[in-house]
Amino acid sequence: MPVIESRLHAASDTFQANRAAMLALLGEVRTHEARAAAASGASAERFARRGQLLPRERIALLLDTGAPFLPLASLAGLGQDNPDLSKSVPGGGLISGIGQVAGVRCMVNASDSGIDAGALQPMGLDKQLRVQEIALENKLPYVQLVESAGANLMQYRVQDFVRGGNIFRNLARLSAAGLPVVTVTHGSSTAGGAYQTGLSDYIVMVRDRTRAFLAGPPLLKAATGEIATEEELGGAVMHTHVSGLGDYLAEDDRDAIRIARSILGGIDWAREDKPRPFAPPRHDAEDLLGLMPSDGRRPVDMREVIARIADGSEFLEFSEHYGSATVCGHIRLEGHAVGLVTNNGPIDSDGATKATHFIQACCQSRTPIVYLQNITGYMVGRAHEEAGIIKHGAKMIQAVTNATVPQITLHCGASYGAGNYGMCGRGFAPRFCFSWPNARTAVMGGEQAAKTMAIVMEAGMARKDGGKGVVDHAKIDAMQQQIVERFDRQMSVFTTSALLLDDGVIDPRDTRAVLAEVLSVCRDADARTPQAMQFSVARP
Repeated sequence: MPVIESRLHAASDTFQANRAAMLALLGEVRTHEARAAAASGASAERFARRGQLLPRERIALLLDTGAPFLPLASLAGLGQDNPDLSKSVPGGGLISGIGQVAGVRCMVNASDSGIDAGALQPMGLDKQLRVQEIALENKLPYVQLVESAGANLMQYRVQDFVRGGNIFRNLARLSAAGLPVVTVTHGSSTAGGAYQTGLSDYIVMVRDRTRAFLAGPPLLKAATGEIATEEELGGAVMHTHVSGLGDYLAEDDRDAIRIARSILGGIDWAREDKPRPFAPPRHDAEDLLGLMPSDGRRPVDMREVIARIADGSEFLEFSEHYGSATVCGHIRLEGHAVGLVTNNGPIDSDGATKATHFIQACCQSRTPIVYLQNITGYMVGRAHEEAGIIKHGAKMIQAVTNATVPQITLHCGASYGAGNYGMCGRGFAPRFCFSWPNARTAVMGGEQAAKTMAIVMEAGMARKDGGKGVVDHAKIDAMQQQIVERFDRQMSVFTTSALLLDDGVIDPRDTRAVLAEVLSVCRDADARTPQAMQFSVARP
């Protein structure tokens, strides 16, 4: 394939300014993530007194040493518990990601029980449903490390109770799809949450720590007058010896993790294929820090991104001179064949037609598609309407919607208007969707929205009194400022990722590694045929 020759000047003042801005944003992401880890770690002394491991220690023991772990939705709920982001604790009360356990690639979902006893935090329900969706679509075994006080009753919302049933439905779907559900119940799994344990194929319980019951001692006494201890009602010994809910009795957290690893290691599950040969990019991934301008209105040649993620920086561009602002072509990424779609400007009719053709060709050859979003939208204006921009844009959206190959989306910069849709935004269900820290998502730019409303408002004022109305420019200016602030606040990744509008914010330098990992997940999923059943595995 042809090699991309970079024209990036890393020594320029512009590059250095871009780099500083990106590093500042990345530092902010890491600060929020570290705050969640610190909040959980503050419970270390209490956990130690009980002979327990902290949630992140459990995950570290569960995962294969040296194997990659891809965290998911680490900023979930940011700002939802406290509007002051410097005090907000993100993560939704869960630690989730894709990693290898005894050589088996799994979805891992752990209660962050160091925070509020593992009660679900804002956006925790949405996060749990999303990781279950990823596991189902990509045919991943599902490993749960459960220790949760359940829903936070101080923040009770009836819609969360009703939607929460989807957690249990998905556990049953995973099992019926032939995807093993392995659960270690490290502590509480009570009330409705008891079904999180009960709907598992393999259950490990910890002596003197596991608690699984529908009604605890206080509720039991209030409802029936019966008096029983937590251990009598739902302890590990009772469930592994009497009720049959538990399959394995562990002595402590470490023993429980050992058993869980043995379960996965004992399943005849196809392991990942051997790595394919590949050449690294010719250009340094470090350059990705300074590539994207802090001012999203400035143009970027997205081939510079491709040059830093593609094997050998090789890119076979498709129909280069037709609809040239929409860039399509083929690369290899750690040996994986990939179709790329990205933007060097708004999408016009020719660009939409080209992208539609390319997406359909990728489906024909069963080639996964990666969308590198930096899009301000589709072209507007009389000439473009006459050229059929709506119908050609609709063709592109139809192709994206009905594509039969895995689609992965990365927000590298702007993601505005219908361009978000045509480039496989979250609403179009890509297998995975990640963002760089500088990414901005909105129906349009804040200044554009403000100017649009200013024109409408000014015209409305002028129409009053038979067309002699007085235009209040101060009022219009104040309105414009409010709109800009509102848009800017919502388009940041610190809002969009908090709302689960992506699967996580990644360091641009990790782009190649993250894409390679999820492409491998998709490839394995498409090649695997689990033993599906009519029903999920039921308890004895």
